[in-house]
Amino acid sequence: MTNPVRVALVLNRMDSGGIEAVVMNYCRYMTPGQVQFDLYACRDSSFPQKEELEKLNIPVRLIPPYTHVGEYQRVLTKAFREEGYDVVHAHLNTMSVFPLFAAWRAGVPVRICHNHATAHWGEGKKTLLKYILRPFNKWFATHYFACSNQAGEWMFGRRDMEAGRVKILPNAILEETYQYQPREREALRQKLGITPETWVLGNVGRFTYTKNHDFLLHLTALLKKRGHQVALLLVGEGELEEKIRQEAETLELENQVIFAGVQKNVAPYYWAMDLFCLPSFYEGFGLAALEARAAGLPCICSEQVSPEVLDETNGCQLKVEGEKALKDWADQAEKYLALPRAPGKPLPPRLSIRPAAAELARWYQEVRKG
Repeated sequence: MTNPVRVALVLNRMDSGGIEAVVMNYCRYMTPGQVQFDLYACRDSSFPQKEELEKLNIPVRLIPPYTHVGEYQRVLTKAFREEGYDVVHAHLNTMSVFPLFAAWRAGVPVRICHNHATAHWGEGKKTLLKYILRPFNKWFATHYFACSNQAGEWMFGRRDMEAGRVKILPNAILEETYQYQPREREALRQKLGITPETWVLGNVGRFTYTKNHDFLLHLTALLKKRGHQVALLLVGEGELEEKIRQEAETLELENQVIFAGVQKNVAPYYWAMDLFCLPSFYEGFGLAALEARAAGLPCICSEQVSPEVLDETNGCQLKVEGEKALKDWADQAEKYLALPRAPGKPLPPRLSIRPAAAELARWYQEVRKG
């Protein structure tokens, strides 16, 4: 193709989060020549993906944070007008209203609001702001995307979902990346000081309110109290990390909790685990649980995770709130941890990045044709 579809991908920050991982997967596996991406992100991003984006020939444009509303609108509107994009694809959830407004002002014909999340009132003012901004996204978007049915219904409403006006684009992965490697499992466990007899619970995600790391600490403490030799392996970083470290000390789990930080290659950490736990207060999808599934891990997730990320024979969903929640998780953990570690089963095609990227490329081409 000599005339690729020009698409501006707009994110908030490019750090090490789930949305960034999803966007990078589509950038990697889009067929060259079909689509030309430009990526827009906040200028104070840490950008661990910078080198790879350069190899992919994807220009990176650093912009002000959307909280600087006037400057943000001036910079984006000017860029969108000058570049003449076919599509602006905004990945900021409810905050997508800011780049979508700029795209509307610039006359971009296709403006996508792509939602990756829901909400929980435990975040107070932050959640209130989400509800206030939510309807304005529909004013300026021409097309609605979501990573799951619940994320689509939360953002756009049941009526639009039932009418087929929301395109569900799952957070697909390259499953062979996570194919279980027993030797690497043993090597990493030795490096981390984990004995063969130890049950390893694990989680991959930012230390934020939504991920509910505090629940994981109390689950580990309960299993320890029941007499199990258990460890908790946490991969990630975030604003609540220090708080979680302090809580681990309070619960006398200093020798059980391993803070592994951000990992460029996270697959070996899944292999080192025996059970993946995702007790999120809210999720749009649950990308880490899908990766864990591909690695052959049994998974326990909260009821807010999209059901399609789980293998029904090796995963379940439980409540994280209520008097019985912690006991139910511990009971289920004991059942899963008694099973031998095994390779994962093949993922459905819609959750595999190569066919998913091909589908998105076709969609971009068709929508440009009108």
